[in-house]
Amino acid sequence: MQVPILDLKAQYATIRAQVRAAIDDVFDSQRFILGPHGAALEEEMARYCGVPHAIGLASGTDALLLALRALGVGPGDAVITSPYTFFATAGVIVNAGARPVFVDIEPEGYNLDPQRLEHVLEHECRYDPSAGKLVHKRLGAAVKAIMPVHLYGQCADMEAIVELAHKYGLPVVEDACQAVGSRRGNSLAGAMGDVGCFSFFPTKNLGGAGDGGMAVSRDEQLAARIRLLRNHGSQPKYYHAVVGFNSRLDEIQAAVLRVKLPHLDAWIDARRQNAADYDLLFHQIGLQEYVRTPAEMPGNRHIYHQYVIRCRRRDDLRAALQSRGISTEIYYPLSLHEQECFRSLGHAAEDFPNAHEAAAQTLALPIYPELTRAQREYVVQAIAGFYRQHP
Repeated sequence: MQVPILDLKAQYATIRAQVRAAIDDVFDSQRFILGPHGAALEEEMARYCGVPHAIGLASGTDALLLALRALGVGPGDAVITSPYTFFATAGVIVNAGARPVFVDIEPEGYNLDPQRLEHVLEHECRYDPSAGKLVHKRLGAAVKAIMPVHLYGQCADMEAIVELAHKYGLPVVEDACQAVGSRRGNSLAGAMGDVGCFSFFPTKNLGGAGDGGMAVSRDEQLAARIRLLRNHGSQPKYYHAVVGFNSRLDEIQAAVLRVKLPHLDAWIDARRQNAADYDLLFHQIGLQEYVRTPAEMPGNRHIYHQYVIRCRRRDDLRAALQSRGISTEIYYPLSLHEQECFRSLGHAAEDFPNAHEAAAQTLALPIYPELTRAQREYVVQAIAGFYRQHP
């Protein structure tokens, strides 16, 4: 049996006629940039997230970068974030001219640990009354924002993070690139901070036919700055108050995403059912000694962008599964504080032990909505077979 990590062809087969019609509509109109589909998608995403403003952008990475720039983050500044996430989270901080300040993750939810965040704010930073800034003592940089990540499709503890942000006068940029549709309490990912950022990369739960992203916000002025920055800082046309970017969500991507958005919650429900079935199968087969299944943290609605287990002999297990036709992925094999490009920050591996350990033990299993019960059983049986041979 073949079990891919993701099967986008299976999803496309269910919406092919709608997608083709939407793309044809774009070509018939010959409006490819900042057209009616982009404007309509912004309205639909804002309504879905429960916020007044949404701005279509060229990628999730650009959404994060433009959010930081709109908040005034630049050279000499610092942004607090997680060391256990996709590279873009910290990459955009550097590309904005600032420096990342890493805070370790919670070991079960894999998201920024509020207690460790509080420790950093209280003990590694100081308030400079003459400049009116919170300064990171070691870096000598002004802390300008906190960027929590909703990793794997599960929200961080936003109540605690936002409370700390308010206490220290810092805006919150939600990296919700993996978490569209994820919920914490009554709030959706992206709608709890000052600005939320989404990726529409094709493998995401809501994925386009190429790159794409979006920023959402309740703040009218912040949304207006992001909207200005995405189009070269031009307003009106050919008049530039600021230097911006070329980061517009094109019409073809918007049209495809408009077809997919009404299906998103059903696809999430299917992922959640698949995850529950995996949990049951692992429990029934008695692999608790070898495999720890994902934890849905209290108050959260996990959308399972990834179903990530913690396991012994991770790399050997992955090779064994591959030999049986089961594709897996490691998100992520090396924490950001251990990446070569961040060596100048002076961190040792053990500085963020939870992130370091997660990078060594985590393995993502296939979880896409069209995954069959037979495939899930095959995956779990293959894992059980590996540990019977290699206890």
